[in-house]
Amino acid sequence: MKQILIINGPNLNLLGKREPGIYGSQSFEAYFETLQATFPDVHLTYFQSNHEGALLDKIHEFGFVGDGIVINAGAYTHTSVALGDALSAVPAPAVEVHISNVHAREAFRHHSYLSAKCKGVIVGMGLMGYELAIRYLLQL
Repeated sequence: MKQILIINGPNLNLLGKREPGIYGSQSFEAYFETLQATFPDVHLTYFQSNHEGALLDKIHEFGFVGDGIVINAGAYTHTSVALGDALSAVPAPAVEVHISNVHAREAFRHHSYLSAKCKGVIVGMGLMGYELAIRYLLQL
């Protein structure tokens, strides 16, 4: 059974409550149940933290034993060299996901320290981006 980790960074624990016009009204926990039902033959693990170090630790822990990482690092995408370095340091392939179209938002969101370390990037597809990322990782 393939093992895929979904990592969400800061403020994504507020999905369903935070700016529903941008991020939608569904919590990630509810959406995660949909993902588990969609991929019954995949061991999906979900981790969210508002702390950069905890995200790094999880990449280090899972990246050597898992089959793939789906990462939405939130605002750390645009600030964290360390998260990009962590993705480079582990053999598990990663896909970067953003719920909103970051290229249609503030200029600082147009740069990612993760993109070059990932197999692909999915932006602006809402929560469906996570499903697309999982489908891609399963075919690698």
